[in-house]
Amino acid sequence: MTSSATVEGGGRQRLFCALTLPGTVLDRLVEWQARELRGDARIVPRHNLHVTVAFLGHRPEAEAASIAVELTAAASAAGPIRFRVQRYRETRSVGMVVLEDVGGRAAPFALDLFQRLERLGVYERERRPWLPHVTVLRFRKPPLLRPELPDLGEFVPSGAAVYLSRLRPGGAQYVVLESSGLGG
Repeated sequence: MTSSATVEGGGRQRLFCALTLPGTVLDRLVEWQARELRGDARIVPRHNLHVTVAFLGHRPEAEAASIAVELTAAASAAGPIRFRVQRYRETRSVGMVVLEDVGGRAAPFALDLFQRLERLGVYERERRPWLPHVTVLRFRKPPLLRPELPDLGEFVPSGAAVYLSRLRPGGAQYVVLESSGLGG
């Protein structure tokens, strides 16, 4: 665990688990964001782009190590995960690139991680099904964009990580606390 694991006040940290993206995918997403995403919105910076698997919320600092152990176990057991862009979608506060789970290996990885985190007592699964996506834009009012889709081809996540999320006036700052490779 890095020293950043102990910097949040009150002994609690805002945590989530995510799949990390390879540099070439990040480069293409950033180029696409600059070209296609307009309006009164905040573009998510390169270092914050990822595929969230499980948002854990504020957790006691001491739990981070066991969360990382379970993420590593799920990542090691995962088959080869592959994605490709499916569509662009806006919710009430974010714009996202929705990903297709090519070969169907990402969903079992997510389910395995959910079950491991639930057994630890640090996670409660959402009622809606997990949707692999990359949040690329944040806003107060949906800009109703219809951008051309980014050309990412088919890609493999570069790994999995436990992130610390620090809320700042200019937007969230994400710090990788622990990362692991994916099996398969």
